[in-house]
Amino acid sequence: MQSIRLLAVLAAAASEVFAEGGKRRLVISIPDRKIALLEDGRVERVYGIAVGKKSTPSPNGNFHIASRVVKPTWYQPGKVVGPGPANPLGTRWMGLGYKGYGIHGTNRPTSIGKAASHGCIRMRNQDVEELFELVQVGDEVDLATEGSAELTKAFGENAVEKSTAGAVGAGQ
Repeated sequence: MQSIRLLAVLAAAASEVFAEGGKRRLVISIPDRKIALLEDGRVERVYGIAVGKKSTPSPNGNFHIASRVVKPTWYQPGKVVGPGPANPLGTRWMGLGYKGYGIHGTNRPTSIGKAASHGCIRMRNQDVEELFELVQVGDEVDLATEGSAELTKAFGENAVEKSTAGAVGAGQ
């Protein structure tokens, strides 16, 4: 059943003709370690991400932006880290409507491009701050755990990756 659902997500996300008029959505390719913002069926932005490691994988399926938080606080049993450079969530949090999972910044920018998180989608702080301003609560988020030629095409040919990796002061 999950395979059928995944194929449906990939088919919908991979081409420019899939979008319903005026619809904004995020498509995340776990194997490509990239997130794309699509508007009206066009890939507008693509960013590098870190995904869940093998022992704590990122979820698969359809979600939505359920919350948006500037300067989030990170909670773990017995530990609370407020906003600032030591915060593992970085400067922004976008909850996925799936308890404990979201798209967020990081205090470990070298993890981008790797399977390194506890299941969340990590972004460079500058990238997540930009994306945060472009999405709203309710926007659809599709996470795909298997790649396809069509998904690779959507990420490779239709957009140039927006990355701050080489910028001075990147990865805050």
